[in-house]
Amino acid sequence: MAKIEQYHAVGRRKAATARVFMRPGTGKIVVNKENADDYFDRDVLMMVLRQPLLLTETSDKVDIICNVNGGGKTGQAGAVLLGIARALVIMDPALRPVLKAGGFLTRDARVKERKKYGQKGARARFQFSKR
Repeated sequence: MAKIEQYHAVGRRKAATARVFMRPGTGKIVVNKENADDYFDRDVLMMVLRQPLLLTETSDKVDIICNVNGGGKTGQAGAVLLGIARALVIMDPALRPVLKAGGFLTRDARVKERKKYGQKGARARFQFSKR
């Protein structure tokens, strides 16, 4: 049996984690066994996903299969973006400078700040009553 050429990378954003598998193909993107256009219902999220592929001109040369869990749709889209960029670098190390200049290889470290005790939220206090 012939071994399928496949590249694997993990992307994270907020509370979301995406495992990305990239194979030579026709440009099909599947997220959680669903077409990416159906899974990410907003056009902006699909635009975010395709950015590294468009920058490196590989959108019609690879098929992408993603398993995503945790977080919301925006965080998941960001996680898939990072996973795709990392998988592209594994596939072709010559693409690294282009992706790095585009800012696609940087993990966005911004996460929700935890709620503090004696307060309503992370920064918000309970309403103060003088009397």
